[in-house]
Amino acid sequence: MKTATVRSLFTTAETPITYNNLCKPEPLAAPLTNLKLSNRKCAAARYSLKVVNAISDAGDRSPATLPPVRTVNGASTPIASKVKRHTISVFVGDESGIINRIAGVFARRGYNIESLAVGLNKDKALFTIVVSGTEKVLQQVVEQLNKLVNVLKVEDLSRDPQVERELVLVKLNVDPSTKAEIMWLVDIFRGNVIDASDHSLTIEVTGDPGKIAAVQRNLSKFGIKELTRTGKIALRREKLGETAPFWNFSAASYPDLEAPRPIAAVSSIPQIVDENPSTISGGDVYPVDSYDSYIMDQVLDANWGVLYDEDATGRQSHTLNILVNNAPGVLNMVTGVISRRGYNVQSLAVGPAEMEGLSRITTVIAGTDESISKLVQQFYKLVDVHEVKDITYLPFSERELMLIKVAANAAARRDVLDIATIFRAKPVDVSDHTITLELTGDFNKLFALQTLLESYGICEVARTGRVALVRESGVDSTYLRGYSLPL
Repeated sequence: MKTATVRSLFTTAETPITYNNLCKPEPLAAPLTNLKLSNRKCAAARYSLKVVNAISDAGDRSPATLPPVRTVNGASTPIASKVKRHTISVFVGDESGIINRIAGVFARRGYNIESLAVGLNKDKALFTIVVSGTEKVLQQVVEQLNKLVNVLKVEDLSRDPQVERELVLVKLNVDPSTKAEIMWLVDIFRGNVIDASDHSLTIEVTGDPGKIAAVQRNLSKFGIKELTRTGKIALRREKLGETAPFWNFSAASYPDLEAPRPIAAVSSIPQIVDENPSTISGGDVYPVDSYDSYIMDQVLDANWGVLYDEDATGRQSHTLNILVNNAPGVLNMVTGVISRRGYNVQSLAVGPAEMEGLSRITTVIAGTDESISKLVQQFYKLVDVHEVKDITYLPFSERELMLIKVAANAAARRDVLDIATIFRAKPVDVSDHTITLELTGDFNKLFALQTLLESYGICEVARTGRVALVRESGVDSTYLRGYSLPL
């Protein structure tokens, strides 16, 4: 074996080349980066390059310096450590297909949505999306979401202190020997039993994602039959000592203060008009209606509900449970089937299922029995869909989770807490000028609380979609209404 030296294109350091005795290599007239083997027999010579030294471009033949490597406690940090879980809040004007377009932004970039909670009404929606990624790439996704026509505001809540909550319904196998221990765990995690039969128990638990994971881990030894989770919802915590000059609500939220000064209408603001007709404007000018009668509705109207009874055309709200693979783009495909057929999604909740690698989508769609049956058949044509159930005509337990931030200072705080106690709502955050409540229940319960708190001024509302599990007991409370029970 012999060794030759060659100079690199970028440095003046000599690099040894080791070759065998089959034949001698031709002189290198080109730089090392352009090194090519000829087609002759000497091409069989095996070259192994080894960099001896690297010299900087300063001209003084000093060693080149490498950029510092990021370390944590003396150890290098892998690239994967830069990937963090982000909570993104998207406020949009609701229209047909908006869920599919937002899910498509993440799917086209290979992101897997870990959880999604959508609070929908007639003309607006609030999405809370949890994804994992680097800050740089997530910032690009936020910019892409802002480019959508009906997106009003996009925020990354991960950097701010926040109140985060999630709801889970768990159906367990139960027998007389394990029932006492299960009830003990339910009491520890402050859960509620919402259905019971001879062989199963359905439990409702709310909390942050860490608490929900602990609940699932402790209950798994008893055998989880079914599990459905809402996506995580979050509201920013208000800082103590700060004022809220941008909130202009009724005086009920501040009874010890004067009524806030109303904002002047847009039409009453003096406008500067260029009377010179020769001036060329920056674009086309069109006449618009006056803003005198324009009223901005509250975020997530409380009076937007579902159709429990059939209307004249036979349409009613259908609750679907869809079991799918937990993979990027699956949610986009499912919502694409719905949007392409012009269906209106009234509720949507996406979260992990009882088996690892699977997710459960709970959605409420208005339609006739025949049209929903055809939609279910279309879902089964998707490769990643395992099971689709229409549980509309079965007795089932349904729950929703809501976080509501109310404008109230110390004088009005007692009144707000009294109303919350009646609905069994929990205060989860308080500041000098706001109080945040957590409430679980069906749609009518959430609607009633939000209606009563509107007089105080609702700052923000975050709602999950409806999650539902079939009652093993077979008890349907809707059939019991209007009938007298035997004494």
